Amino acid sequence: MKIFIAFASILLLVSCQNKSAKNFEQLDKAAWLIGNWTSKMPEGTLTESWKKLNDSTYIGSSYFILNNAKDTLHNETITLTQKEEELIYCATVQGQNNDEPVTFKYNPAIENELVFENPSHDYPQKISYKKTASTKLIATISGNQQGKLSQESYPMTKD
Repeated sequence: MKIFIAFASILLLVSCQNKSAKNFEQLDKAAWLIGNWTSKMPEGTLTESWKKLNDSTYIGSSYFILNNAKDTLHNETITLTQKEEELIYCATVQGQNNDEPVTFKYNPAIENELVFENPSHDYPQKISYKKTASTKLIATISGNQQGKLSQESYPMTKD
């Protein structure tokens, strides 16, 4: 009987350990992105919205609307997914790259900022989000564009 109790205890311990939840630590670092962000510029408004789809994925959308024409000039869908230990930023921009998604990998070496890189992409090769306050961030795209270094930054406020 003692052997049975010991065996049952070991089996219970092992089964509890196997049911432990997956760790999405990399994705959790981006939780502060969730919500609606806007950047008002003289020519229009840039909006980026993020929500949690499930434990391993956030989804986002970004669009730019011109002031005078009320036309959407830029429309992008984004997924931020953790696969194993890797965080992947996948952007699909309407009218670019044959409407195919482009992936960027998270660079954890840069602290206090979410930086995603794809050196083989035409432009941008780097996308970053830097939280500057609880309701403020700066989104930046950068890289080589037609042989020249280029960078565009968008200060955004959480609605």
